[in-house]
Amino acid sequence: MVVADVPEPIASPHHVLVRPAFSLISTGTETASIHQDGVIKEVAANPGHIRKVLDVMKVAGPLRTMAEVRAKFSEYAALGYSGAGVVVGKHATVQDLALGDRVAYGGEGTGHAEIIVTGRQLVARVPSSVTFERASFATLGSIALNAVRTAGINLGDTVVVVGLGLIGQLVAQLARLQGAIVVAVDLRQDRVDMARALGADHGFLSDAAVPEAVLGATNGRLADCVIVAAAAKSAGPSQLALTLCRDRGRIVVVGAVELSFPWLEMYLKEIQLFMARAYGPGSYDPAYEQRGQDYPLAYVRWTENRNMDEFLRLLGNGQVRVDELVTNTYPLDAAPQAYQSLMAPGAKSLGVLLRYDEAPPAGSKPPVRRLDLQAAPAAAKSELGVALVGAGNLARWAHLPALKAIPKTRLVGVQSSVGWRGRTYGERFGAAYCTTDFDQILKDPAVDLVMITSRNQHHADQAARCLRAGKHVFVEKPMALTEPECEDLLTAVRESGRRLTVGFNRRFAPDYLKLKQALSGRSGPAVINCRVNSPGIAGAYWMADPAIGGAILGEACHFVDLMYWLLGAEPIRVAAFCLPMDREHPVGQNNMAATFHFADGSVGALTYCTVGSKTSGGERVEVFASGLGADTEDFKSVTVKTDIRRTNRRWFAAKGYEAQLQSFCAALVSGGTPDVTVQDGARATIVCLRMLEAATTGRTVEIDVQSYS
Repeated sequence: MVVADVPEPIASPHHVLVRPAFSLISTGTETASIHQDGVIKEVAANPGHIRKVLDVMKVAGPLRTMAEVRAKFSEYAALGYSGAGVVVGKHATVQDLALGDRVAYGGEGTGHAEIIVTGRQLVARVPSSVTFERASFATLGSIALNAVRTAGINLGDTVVVVGLGLIGQLVAQLARLQGAIVVAVDLRQDRVDMARALGADHGFLSDAAVPEAVLGATNGRLADCVIVAAAAKSAGPSQLALTLCRDRGRIVVVGAVELSFPWLEMYLKEIQLFMARAYGPGSYDPAYEQRGQDYPLAYVRWTENRNMDEFLRLLGNGQVRVDELVTNTYPLDAAPQAYQSLMAPGAKSLGVLLRYDEAPPAGSKPPVRRLDLQAAPAAAKSELGVALVGAGNLARWAHLPALKAIPKTRLVGVQSSVGWRGRTYGERFGAAYCTTDFDQILKDPAVDLVMITSRNQHHADQAARCLRAGKHVFVEKPMALTEPECEDLLTAVRESGRRLTVGFNRRFAPDYLKLKQALSGRSGPAVINCRVNSPGIAGAYWMADPAIGGAILGEACHFVDLMYWLLGAEPIRVAAFCLPMDREHPVGQNNMAATFHFADGSVGALTYCTVGSKTSGGERVEVFASGLGADTEDFKSVTVKTDIRRTNRRWFAAKGYEAQLQSFCAALVSGGTPDVTVQDGARATIVCLRMLEAATTGRTVEIDVQSYS
């Protein structure tokens, strides 16, 4: 545990900035994220870690994988998700809050920092009668409130609460407000006593005698509902809940426990099992939490935000008490000691607050959005200064290691909207500074080249701004998501005189280079077939969202460019079909079969799916021409069949990232044209848009080459 400086965040659309007065350490969730045991013991307890590492090693190779494993131990990560303070900044899209408003806030990773950024739907106004100390419980209170709502408690129900940490103590109070007879159960007598003092009707130690005690307290009926608020790696709490439940009773799980029930007892009792998900409806929904789309009250009465409001109201009128739950308060600088007080053997700490210095007067201190990590060396004239925008996994695994190996280049700055991640990347790869402010990169004269690896919807705007600021650009695919964005980038490259390339790494992968070589000697049209299986782009994963490109614009653009490059011929028309588009899962337009006609008479097929299994191959490309058949799969094997058959295999995938970056840097130094140009990026985007049009309309769509030339 460390307290470290990172750049201050910037409010993105539908987000606000809050300067906390107090934040609350969630004793269950946060301490579960802290691993004090040695690596061997930790892995022994979680063998899935080994499986995950081995799966990655098959793709990335042992050296790169072990480098990432080692680096993981020095990465920063933010803890906490509950606090209260004052609004000090907001995006223009937030109209109903003002600077200076007293608010409680939530959101993963937002808990403990001098300035936090979170979505508008995760912020609730604090009544004047509620102190910041009490308001910092709002997020945990909304979790408890959602569990009680999920339980469907009726007046006079007997409710057993198993686990009396912070959430359990709040659940017990809220269940009693709902009209329940509350039985509090925990392994610790002090927590049972606290629950009794806060209004629980009965309290028992969780031991062999507790079923008999609950029988006695309920006149032999047992519980109508058991709410499990414990945190345990064993199935003990869930199985105890089953024992304490009456026939046709309900179990509601809000804590992190192993769920393992004897089938026969569950069946004979006809138990209903419910999971209470976080703060309530809206939890984990990007449209709600990140894009500010509220659910209509008439259809969803109690959302995350409305639960937070209600808990603050209950605090304000004294119906819920939290003062007794606070056992320690520490200044922010003493956060490591605060966590030690929670995790020490035999510790009796429950509610631990972090206190922040009083906010300076508005406007007296400019935001600090750049953090210098090391003294910047004097730049040599021949040296290429590089900045990274967007600290994602691909940059960490591929681009930054590749950059480090290229002579006469240096990493100047790292920009990330997440301050601790920018600092992690900057320190690891030797950047002079990290920043949350994109303008810092644009204004830095030491930056010659900007590598853009942010999320897809930001690529075009960031690339255009870099070009117009006089920077060269390496932008990950897709270059753009719309035709106007393509037109703007074509114009920006032409007017600025700067160079842009797109991360189409397959052009540089050894296996695809062999396919290209095999096709180079053909005397007539060819047939090409691409089959891609991407089951990871599904569910709530951001790349699956059609609103920001989905899998076709975001990933299938690779294969549009690949077919053009292998054939050396323009695609001129496309027909396509996709799975039904009226279902949420799977996303229909992410699963498509398309056929192409090329200017030289060649034909191609692209099958892209996200519904396959992870054990299926990822990608397979086959090409056929007169007297030639060749194929490659997953960057690990290539077979060329003419009069004889030649097969090359490798243990680990070679994807071409290093070769592409080396080639682009060499082109910048020599003044040459990049192997992948802005026209190639525009072609890939526009052809993908035509694919989607063809799938939507059910007709063949012509492709206008002039639109990207």
